[in-house]
Amino acid sequence: MAQQFPKRTHAKVRSEYTYQKSGNIFQRLRGNQGEVHYPFLLAVGLLLAFGLVMLFSAGSARAFVNFGDSMWYFKNQLKGVLIGSVAMYGLSVFDYHRLAKWAFHILLVSAGLLVLVIIPGVGTTINGATRWLFGFQPSEIAKFAIILFFSVSLSKNQEKLTDFKQGFLPYLIVLGVFVLLLAMEPHFSCIVLIGLTGFLLLFIAGAKVKHFVIIAIPVLIGVVLMIALEPYRLKRVVAFLDPFSDMQGAGYQIVQSLYAIGSGGIFGVGLGQSRQKYQSLPEPQNDFIFSVLAEELGLFGALILIGLFIFLIAEGIKVATKAPDLFGTLLVCGIVGIVAFQALINIAVVTSSIPVTGMPLPFFSFGSTALSITMAEMGIVLNVSRQAKGLL
Repeated sequence: MAQQFPKRTHAKVRSEYTYQKSGNIFQRLRGNQGEVHYPFLLAVGLLLAFGLVMLFSAGSARAFVNFGDSMWYFKNQLKGVLIGSVAMYGLSVFDYHRLAKWAFHILLVSAGLLVLVIIPGVGTTINGATRWLFGFQPSEIAKFAIILFFSVSLSKNQEKLTDFKQGFLPYLIVLGVFVLLLAMEPHFSCIVLIGLTGFLLLFIAGAKVKHFVIIAIPVLIGVVLMIALEPYRLKRVVAFLDPFSDMQGAGYQIVQSLYAIGSGGIFGVGLGQSRQKYQSLPEPQNDFIFSVLAEELGLFGALILIGLFIFLIAEGIKVATKAPDLFGTLLVCGIVGIVAFQALINIAVVTSSIPVTGMPLPFFSFGSTALSITMAEMGIVLNVSRQAKGLL
């Protein structure tokens, strides 16, 4: 797989994309760029529009009960879309090479925010997890920080990856620090996302398969320990094996999700007509929004959603393979990869394909901050596409 991507070094990138010292500041920030990759932009737009419609449908009843306003979730998500649209456009014209010098600083800031979260009295605790700081989750910044730092560092040190101690181990240490901080919140789903994305970037950059094999056993032991040491996680794994054996306990969430999906049939009960979203289905506006979509739009609607994500991922991969340098390739792969992992895990959870873990569905689940950051990341992909070679 690594052979499919450009092999240019970071130094060559800088020489090929020297910033002009003449002209106004906006021209210098843009650099030498062409048009964005419109199929990718179309995929983002369709997912945003579809997501807003489904969020209003899935969350209106719960919003009225919780806030006295059936449009509360929709209006707050719309704020995220507006902020994200500005960020996406800004980053689509801001030369992504200039992000490289901020990679380490962003990594340190994100780690510092994660430390602040776990300090007693500073972070906000909801449902037994302390993941929020001043109304947002620093883990959202940490995801991007890992992608950016790995992309910059690997593009500079790709040749060192063949050596485990000098090339592979340092990245494992960085991941380990973030895993430890997230485990103290705890935030297991983010640990999974960061781990998968980090390993994806290492693999694409050319890390040896045997290095992954070496760490496979320690990683598996760590996952087992994290599950075994938390009773609620262990209950979720047991419930996954037979959710109907404890329908009112650990299996409740997935049973209600399966009822919703099963009720939808081929073409669904109709947009806005879900019954499970009123009382039975937990977090219909968040982790289980796919279940509401499947109930209201049926298998047909679910396949459209999956198709849109596949379209987004495919066009993202196309941008990555045509990126002008390894830095751009890794950056796009990390951003598109983390969206793909989130969508895959969310759908797998609500269909009882894997044990339940709190994983939002990108572009659909409620969370204006997360949506804004995701859209900003889409802007970076669009900027890479502006500088891509031979991209149709």
